[in-house]
Amino acid sequence: MASNTAGDIAYDVLETPTLDSESPNLLHQISEQGGYAYVSMSVLAAAGDLRAAEATREMAWEQLHSGPWHSVLPVWRDAYSMACLYVAKLHHRAGDFGEALKVLDMGLIMGGTLLRQDLHAAVEKVTAKASELRVSEEEQGEVIVGGENAYHEAEVGKNYLSSDWKQELITFSQFLERIQSSDCTSTLPTYLAQHPLFDQIHELRKDIFIPDYCYAGGGELRSLNAWFGPARTVTPLHHDPHHNILAQVVGKKYIRLYPASLSEELYPYTETMLCNSSKFSLKVDLDNIDEKEFPKVKDLEFQDCILEEGEMLYIPPKWWHYVRSLTTSFSVSFWWSNCGGSPAS
Repeated sequence: MASNTAGDIAYDVLETPTLDSESPNLLHQISEQGGYAYVSMSVLAAAGDLRAAEATREMAWEQLHSGPWHSVLPVWRDAYSMACLYVAKLHHRAGDFGEALKVLDMGLIMGGTLLRQDLHAAVEKVTAKASELRVSEEEQGEVIVGGENAYHEAEVGKNYLSSDWKQELITFSQFLERIQSSDCTSTLPTYLAQHPLFDQIHELRKDIFIPDYCYAGGGELRSLNAWFGPARTVTPLHHDPHHNILAQVVGKKYIRLYPASLSEELYPYTETMLCNSSKFSLKVDLDNIDEKEFPKVKDLEFQDCILEEGEMLYIPPKWWHYVRSLTTSFSVSFWWSNCGGSPAS
């Protein structure tokens, strides 16, 4: 009878059908972009050379950071996914499931779409193997089950309009530690805001059911995101292009809404990247508005509520909304469009 140890997993292989079929074409595209060294190393990586696999990942990583994100060629994002799969396969074969999952998670965050199915399938398989091999409390701290050491891009700072705002790549366990240590003196809360958490941790995705409202009238789901953070996290007054149902899972939030018809009175930014955000919500308390600086806002009608656990709020497209966490909070947002893809007015 085979024993249940990491050594018995040494010959187990992560299957990557998309990578296997698409790698020749992908490597050709990479060589056309001058990635000859990457192609050479990838051949060695595919043959089982871990150093070569790590080298390909470093090469692709450098390309991802060679300029602004929007200027990165999609082929290099797919190249990064390919390298992550090679590295993860070798760690998995050696029984090092923790490292395999870290690498796969980075592939999901930073990689392209071509190999995403292989990445998801690999995460599920490695997680299952890690779960089978948990034999002590100490090992549970090292073996990742459910994404504890999965990397996530967290927002740090008052909000995305503040000068102190930044993004950090941290593990989920580090994020949880920050939430637990958060107190009223903290000036830089850490927040998973509009985060594709369920793409990275499929165990959580299985707990989420899409509300039927999202399919009314032939609707199509556009995105499913998590919002997780301590009390006092703020999303400034802004609007979104799609229908939105915000479901409160843990904690409670204060939400204020203004109709789309009041856009001009809400002092939107003129910059293209921020045109869906309001200037006045950054500088003032919404309950104590500076009438001299923002005279149009004072008498505007709005709707507000406190969203409690187990409640959902529908936010129409283009409606302005401000959100503030009153406690440690976990929310899920469902964005969808009408049939044909255009949001309602």
